[in-house]
Order: sequence, then structure tokens, then C-alpha cells
Amino acid sequence: MKTRFILINTSHAGNVGAAARAMKTMGFTDLVLVAPRWANVLNREETIQRASGALDVLKNARIVATLDEALDGMTHLCATAMTPRDFGPPTVTPREHFEMLSKKELAAHAQQGLEADLSYKPEGGAAPPEAVAAQQGIAFLFGCERFGMSNEDVYRCHVALSIPSDPKFGSLNLGAALQVIAYEWRLALGAYAVQEATAPPVLADAQQVAGMLAHWEQSLVAIGFLDPQAPKKLMPRLNQLFNRAGVTQEEIHILRGIAKMMDQTATQAKPLPQAVPPSKR
Repeated sequence: MKTRFILINTSHAGNVGAAARAMKTMGFTDLVLVAPRWANVLNREETIQRASGALDVLKNARIVATLDEALDGMTHLCATAMTPRDFGPPTVTPREHFEMLSKKELAAHAQQGLEADLSYKPEGGAAPPEAVAAQQGIAFLFGCERFGMSNEDVYRCHVALSIPSDPKFGSLNLGAALQVIAYEWRLALGAYAVQEATAPPVLADAQQVAGMLAHWEQSLVAIGFLDPQAPKKLMPRLNQLFNRAGVTQEEIHILRGIAKMMDQTATQAKPLPQAVPPSKR
């Protein structure tokens, strides 16, 4: 489904840049501005700075004079309105509405699949689900910073999305509000996988753990912590400890380094052999 974000009568250039950045982080690129305050808003320094690298979104953005032009090709319109209206479309949370849209789409695809299985072909033939989805478009409308959306614009929409917030302070910056909507819509479409900040750790195998424990046993004896004549269950307990910890190869190197230092400390602490006096030789 095509996705479009529409900013109506935006007065602050920085908010256009922030909107572009919010869209790009969620993988959306279709931005349309309706009669913004600045005719050159897409090229203003503040816009570019707030976009923080989302220059391709700004480059592809369009400025139009009327909302009708902005809505070209869109089939489902979502207003964003914090103030409830006595009249107009239902007001729901973004997540609730997007879940409903997902269920309707799945139901439509299931019905088309059933018709295909029954060899049902209406006059002219039924378009495949992919083609139907490609012809649909959802638009998210945002009003000006000071007054929000006009009643007339809200009335044109199928739904008014309201972000759940503190009733005592529910005001969101335009860029922040768009980010929330874009995030929720991305979740509904299929979220991106979380990218690992670092490579996954490589666990030490049983042989590496056994070698490290043998080194530790030697070092613990050297510093007098372990009595080799009465070891009891110290080493098996340490074995179980490291098995539960799931130590990595890097951690094995660290533990062996500790054991090596214990060996050196024990060697340095041993008293030097006493020299035999000449008279007793």
C-alpha cells in the first residue's frame, strides 16, 4: 500500500526537516506540503539541518496549493487530531486502527483466494491481491503547528488518529507526532529487524573450558587456595559455574590471563633459598 505524509500549512521550516527525518527512519519517502508558509521551505537551511541526512526525502517532496492535489491517488485518509470533534470520523489510537486495517486486508486477500479456488471469475476477471494493494494508498494528514487541522479537512478523512498521551499535557511537536505515527504504521506493515550493534559472541567449546579449568587448578594450588590432597568439589563446582555462565572465547582468554598472573604472583612470593654460611660448608 502506498503511504503518503501530508503537512498542511506548515509554518516552521525545521518541522519539515524533522518530518523528513522521521519518515526516512521508518522507510517512507512520499512527503507532500500543502501551502506551507515558505515557498522555498525545502531548501531552507533550518529544514536541511533538521532533516539530518534525509535529503532524498526533501528532494522528492512536493509542494502543492490545495489539499485536493495532495490527496491524488490516496484511498484511505487519516487525520491527526488531538482535540476531539463532536462531528466527524471516529477517533482511535494509531495502533488500534492499523490492526483493524491489517485484519481487513487479510480478510480481503482470503476472500480473493477463496474465489480463485472456486474458479470464480467475475466479468472482466478479478485483479490479484497484489495489484489491488498497489492501487490503494493511505495518507496521514497533519495540520499547522498552531491550530492543527481544520474541521473541514478532518471531515474528509476516514478516521482521526489520536496518540495516547497525558491528558494534562498531550501536546506533541509536529516531527515527534509524525514519528509516532510512522513507527506504528511501520509495525503494522512489518517492522525492520533489530540490527546488532556488535557481532554476536562466539561461545567457548568444552575443550577450551576444560583447558582453562586445568590452568586455574594449577594456579589455585600455587597460591594456596586449593589443597591438592583434599580438593573436595571445588573444580567441579567451578566447571558448573562456567557452564551456566556460557563463557565466550574472549572471556576464556581473560580467565587464563588471570591464572597466569596468579602463577607469577605465587612465584614471586616464594622465599629465596638461604645461602649456607662458609663455616658450615
